[in-house]
Amino acid sequence: MKCLEYPFAGEELLRRKKRIKKELLADGSVRIPKRIAILGGSTTNDIRLMLELFLLDYGIAPEFYESEYNQYYEEAMFPGAELQEFAPDIIYLHTSYHNITAFPQLADTPEQIEAMLQAEYGRYCGMWDALAQRFGCIVIQNNFEYPHYRLLGNMDASDRHGKVNFVTRLNCLFYDYAGTHENFYIHDINYLSAVYGLDRWADSFSWHMYKYCCNVSAIPEFAFSLAKIIKALYGKNKKGYVLDLDNTLWGGIVGDDGPENIEVGQETSMGQVYQEFQAYLKEQKQLGVLLNIDSKNEYENAVAGLEHPGGVLKKEDFIAIRANWEPKDKNLTDIAAELSLLPESLVFVDDNPAERAIVSAQVPGVAAPEMGTVENYIRVLDRSGFFEATGISADDLKRNAMYRENAQRTALQASFADYGEYLRSLMMKAEIRPFAPAWLARIAQLTNKSNQFNLTTKRYSQAEIAAVAADPAYLTLYGKLEDRFGDNGVVSVVIGRQEGDVLFLDLWIMSCRVLKRDMECAMMDALAQRAGERGIRTIYGFYYPTAKNKMVRDFYGERGFSRVSQDAAGNTKWELSLAVYRPQNTVIQVEDER
Repeated sequence: MKCLEYPFAGEELLRRKKRIKKELLADGSVRIPKRIAILGGSTTNDIRLMLELFLLDYGIAPEFYESEYNQYYEEAMFPGAELQEFAPDIIYLHTSYHNITAFPQLADTPEQIEAMLQAEYGRYCGMWDALAQRFGCIVIQNNFEYPHYRLLGNMDASDRHGKVNFVTRLNCLFYDYAGTHENFYIHDINYLSAVYGLDRWADSFSWHMYKYCCNVSAIPEFAFSLAKIIKALYGKNKKGYVLDLDNTLWGGIVGDDGPENIEVGQETSMGQVYQEFQAYLKEQKQLGVLLNIDSKNEYENAVAGLEHPGGVLKKEDFIAIRANWEPKDKNLTDIAAELSLLPESLVFVDDNPAERAIVSAQVPGVAAPEMGTVENYIRVLDRSGFFEATGISADDLKRNAMYRENAQRTALQASFADYGEYLRSLMMKAEIRPFAPAWLARIAQLTNKSNQFNLTTKRYSQAEIAAVAADPAYLTLYGKLEDRFGDNGVVSVVIGRQEGDVLFLDLWIMSCRVLKRDMECAMMDALAQRAGERGIRTIYGFYYPTAKNKMVRDFYGERGFSRVSQDAAGNTKWELSLAVYRPQNTVIQVEDER
């Protein structure tokens, strides 16, 4: 919904929150249900209401549990029956500077201050450990914003007696914990308060009248920041940019002005701004963000502009380049198809509001942020949180290389008349094994990102994946695939639940990067073999249709299953007798180390 995209009008959202919720619920979207417990050290009601709007817009249907006012510690350490029955997927600890129980006094010794710091940290650490042990779910914890006054002035930051110093050191202990514990995430309200303006954030009236930890008008930005973490955890991040060129990556029109006269680089102030924007985009490649071009230009002019010596981005930084005179919405959908992505996985960046409007109207789900002037480009994209990071995997670091390798595979395919010969020419090797600790993070990430090839649409947190891996009642498999062009990483996941001699498939997903490469055949063979070894005779598979996974509606039939039922919503159940199963993989060499 446009009114929920950054930059939004926060006070308008607060006024219209009930109407906006009604409109969101009426749009017919299928959303992921998630249970979120908010344990508050201050008032949380409006934060919950605003968080709900942003999550609904991201495709997540939240159900909330709210603690009583300032009962976060008691709820965490001694949860009542209501919280335990709620069985949260996420516990959010909403604390702030106001919840720090003690600060150093000027007469305190360094040893006393250190003991005070460790006691404060220990109180929180005890809560986190207790919640992890009792619930095994995701925990999100606010860090602390700075105090709204400094007794020691500038020295408050450097002297151990200063509150600024104490808050900084306490925050660093929180960060150390986050770096060594899975399923634990920091919500950075310290940065958020700085961006908003600490004087406005630390609104005395909002605290003393309503017990809100921040200015009431800051609540939408607060909730939006928190929602970005949650949507990233459940695979709702975007995957790449589709970028205009003229007056977006550089100043001027390359076809009219000539590549030597466009503005980018150190020679002019505006050229420096465009250069900084290009550097910002290039930095995001480290996160696995895909860069693509959609420009109304002659291809030769576009490439010439990218060769400008002041530019940071070069032709090789982009996966797909569409520089032509086709409508930009068509180019964008073509780019998505080339990348085997859904168009809604992309962010369209263009200085022209008319082009943004056309793309938004013609390609539902594509983000087309209001960019403003070039000085605001970085701020708009950065605050929008399209690529919010909750962890950096090895696959993230090499994603651009993987998609470039896919382009090489596509080029090779064009030289073969026989598709089977093309697949054999790839010299593919697969590793298919039960879930292993080294791959749990990537497996969880894949379950939350895959949309087109996800038969049951189920999502799993890393804690849930770890629990399934440790449960002998489950048969689990992950599949890694490499070929002559490179390593695709973990690309397929299967989870089956055994009951006697029957296996029920709860999850089967595969990355769009390896579609039509017969990896599903190799996974099916491995599944049948391991199921047989466990005494399983029959496998049941399930397909639950969504707007995104239509490509796999007949998947089980193609694997040899027989359809046994279908309801009015199109949900189907499939059955396979292992007694009649025959191997299907003929092109992938599978490494099977027991």
